[in-house]
Amino acid sequence: MAVFLGIIIPFVGTVLGSAMVFLLKDKINNKIQKLLLGFAAGVMIAASIWSLIIPAIELSDNLGKWSFIPAAVGFILGMVALLGMDSLIPHLHLNSDKPEGVKSNFKKRTMFFFAVMLHNIPEGIAVGVVLAAAIHGNELLTISGALALAVGIAIQNFPEGAIISLPMKNDGNTRTKSFIYGTISGVVEPLAAAITLLIAGFMEPILPYLLAFAAGAMIYVVVEELIPEANEGEHSNFATIGVMIGFVIMMILDIALA
Repeated sequence: MAVFLGIIIPFVGTVLGSAMVFLLKDKINNKIQKLLLGFAAGVMIAASIWSLIIPAIELSDNLGKWSFIPAAVGFILGMVALLGMDSLIPHLHLNSDKPEGVKSNFKKRTMFFFAVMLHNIPEGIAVGVVLAAAIHGNELLTISGALALAVGIAIQNFPEGAIISLPMKNDGNTRTKSFIYGTISGVVEPLAAAITLLIAGFMEPILPYLLAFAAGAMIYVVVEELIPEANEGEHSNFATIGVMIGFVIMMILDIALA
């Protein structure tokens, strides 16, 4: 049951956020949107450090002064993997009219959906690998710690769902269709978590690499997508405040619930 909750909780955050399209009449205020983007970045940075990189290093204590190697290698591989996906998959970032990835004839909303999918894959991998370590009895990573990570990601998925569904409505889609698009964008997260959970269960010796891989992938998303979008135009200080709030909340969750 705990494993199922760990996989599904982040998705629930996206669904609830997408449902805001039924409650809000207009688009999110620009200041609030920047605050929420910064918040998501803060959560992902804190989760990468406390839930992934530090455990990866601690799990490699047997390497002595070289215990940083699995974390460093995994982190770089995670960033490279997301860089490759970012370069290949056609997608469109928030508030941008210039598509990235290979050229395609996809509609704007489809490419925006792909951009969110790229964002969600690392989060699913992170939850899956931490759950795998916990259920295999690793003393450094517990089920409660995995659930804390899932809750933290769900919290940042809530505003993300709203940021997706509301622009869809403003582009002329119905509220129901916008909600469905926002919800579907989060489906990749539990799928990535479940697949990672299955794979990691058979690859326990490389667990430190997998933990750091997830961290590298998430930090890539923060640096490539969230921070630039949050700091674009006016009111970038709201994004900075959001980062601080998100970082502290995720840090508290990870330490208090571990």
